[in-house]
This record gives sequence, structure tokens and C-alpha cells, in this order.
Amino acid sequence: MSNTAVIARADDRIQRRVEHLMGMPISLALRGRHAASAAGHEAWQAVIDQLRHVDAIFSTYRPDSIINRLDLGEFAVAECPAEVAEVLALGREAERVSGGAFSVELPTGDGRRRLDPSGVVKGWAAQRASDFLAALDDTDFCLSAGGDIVCHTADPSRSAWRIGIEHPLSPNTLIAVAPIRSGAVATSGMAHRGAHLIDPRTGETPCGVASVTVIASSLTWADIDATAAYVQGRDAAEWLQTRPIRSALVVWADGTTTRLATNPDLRPNT
Repeated sequence: MSNTAVIARADDRIQRRVEHLMGMPISLALRGRHAASAAGHEAWQAVIDQLRHVDAIFSTYRPDSIINRLDLGEFAVAECPAEVAEVLALGREAERVSGGAFSVELPTGDGRRRLDPSGVVKGWAAQRASDFLAALDDTDFCLSAGGDIVCHTADPSRSAWRIGIEHPLSPNTLIAVAPIRSGAVATSGMAHRGAHLIDPRTGETPCGVASVTVIASSLTWADIDATAAYVQGRDAAEWLQTRPIRSALVVWADGTTTRLATNPDLRPNT
């Protein structure tokens, strides 16, 4: 679960929808021409249907999922749906650029490595599903998958989406607000899910960093880069400087922060 939320302005006419799947809340904020239309509802249903399809393939909690059966050797990758090869290719590229801090193969207690592309799937699936919303004429959207967000603003006269970033050491407060017209925001940390992230190179829990928020053009890579940077621990900010992102916020374990920006997206919450 990521530490982000959509902050609505009083004058925004927003239609909201929410569904729980893939083990997390999937929520949508729509405004503009199709916010309350039948076409808007159909696009939302298409998003949900596609995410259910993705879950059937990639859920590591379902014994009958394709990814679990692939891990058991019941299939070859070539025999799987095409999405599997796509996600595994993204995982290999992420492992390469992160020096192994990100991997779709994670160490287990018995010395083997299990196939778990969850770190790719959430952002990739939400970005992909958002295509149904982007096809709506003159309609803005903000789609959240467990707090990782992809936004689009069709009309430049409408206000940017304002994304609040929770303070990882004080989750009831915001540490920053990101005004986003079109793009993606992903946060990696342990404030909501505890020590669920490990360094795939060592099997150890990362240290020195409380959370990493990345703003990028695509949620696929915003989510991957936030996770990989978090695993880099004290090297998170230095590593993020090598990535093609818009901006980032690293909150260190002692509560201090480092902001990286090529665009001034992240603003302190004052």
C-alpha cells in the first residue's frame, strides 16, 4: 500500500468509484464530459475486468494462477499468456538498471528463489488499464491502485490533480503535495504493510530510508523505480539521479528528506 491520496478542490465536480481486487483498493476519480455518463461507467468496468484478468495470471496468492504454475515448472514462458513474457522482460530490465536491487526472483528461506513479479505487476497493470479511461473524450481521470496513481488531464483549463504524500513516520499527516496534470506517482515504504520489502541480493530488509516517492510519465516505471530506490537504502537518492524520472522525494529513517526534481512537482505541505 502506498502513502498517497487524491486531494479534491471544493470546486471540482468529481465522480468517484472504488472496487477491491488484487488485494488492494482500486479507486477512480473522474471529471469532465464522461464523469457521470454511461461511457464513463463502461470504461471503469473495462478497467476492473482487465485487472481481474491480470490477477488471474499474476496473483502469487492463488495456487491456480499462471505465475505460480510457471514457478512450479508446469509451463514454459512461451506457453503462458503474452502478458507474462512482457512482465518478465520488464523485470529483467529493472534488475539490470538497478544492479539487482529489483528482481522478479526473490530468495526464500529454503535457499531457492521464487518467481514473484508483483513489484512490476501493480504499476504495469494500472498503467495499462488506464488506456480505457484515456480514450474518454474531454475527461480527466485519476486512477489509484493501492495508492499508486496514474493521472490525466484532458483540458488544460482544468486544475491539476493534487496528490498528497503521507509522512511515513506520521501517516496521518502529509509531507508533500504533488500537482499532477498527466503522469504517475508511486511510493514505496513500510508504513502500511510493515517489512514486506527485501533486498533480492541479500534477502535482508533495507535500512536507512523510510519511504521513496517517484513521479514519472508512466506508473510502470514510477513504481519499479520507487521500489528499487527503497531497496538501495542509503544510496536511494544517488541511484534515482541516474533514472529518467520527473521528480522524487526520499524520506530517510530519521525523518529528514531529499528532493530530486527536473520538474517542480513535489511541494512541501505547508
